[in-house]
Amino acid sequence: MSNLNALRQTVATLRAPGGCPWDREQTHQTLSQALIDECSELLETIDNGDYEHMREELGDVLLQVVMHAQIAEEADQFDLEAVAADINAKLVRRHPHVFGDAATKARLDTSDKVLVEWEAIKAAEKKARPNPPEGQLFKDLPPRLPALLFAYEVYKQIDRKGIPTGELLDDAALSESQGTLTEAELGEFLFQWVAAARKAKLDPEAALRRYTQRLMKELSGQIGGRESEVKA
Repeated sequence: MSNLNALRQTVATLRAPGGCPWDREQTHQTLSQALIDECSELLETIDNGDYEHMREELGDVLLQVVMHAQIAEEADQFDLEAVAADINAKLVRRHPHVFGDAATKARLDTSDKVLVEWEAIKAAEKKARPNPPEGQLFKDLPPRLPALLFAYEVYKQIDRKGIPTGELLDDAALSESQGTLTEAELGEFLFQWVAAARKAKLDPEAALRRYTQRLMKELSGQIGGRESEVKA
């Protein structure tokens, strides 16, 4: 038996009648915070280059995946094999430069070309899914994203789609700092502002999240208003 199958069997035993009372009580919802915590601890080992503990934290994250798959299997929804099959199929589908024919491999011979193709494949996949509400400018993002990552993902959409921001963002300042900003300077800048927020008794997480949400709303309103004018 492989170690992965042994883990699946252990989790199934913990969830079975006569197993662990705590594990039997868990649901997708009750485990959600644990998933965030375990991912955060894994990120810490990555940031520290702590490979000895990274292995342990990867195991903790894997346990969360196996637990969720086991809960779903008990409800006859899907199992770990289906999870693995889905992600494997997605990887093959999104890497035609590796798994495709010779002509495709020859055409996609640089990282830039691969990324363009990747986005085209993702767009084709989205067409097969239910359409988002009409007029929705930004794609849905996980609601539990930390505010900094949430803002990062929103700006990535703004930049990728070429959404005009007008006076809402200082594009000149962005362009000026793009080529000179270092990771160390950015870390110092962010920490100082977090410290200032602490002194002012402000929640920087809530402040950034609310500003990002307001920015999304204003940009969506501007674009929606322009489209209405064009249609009229």
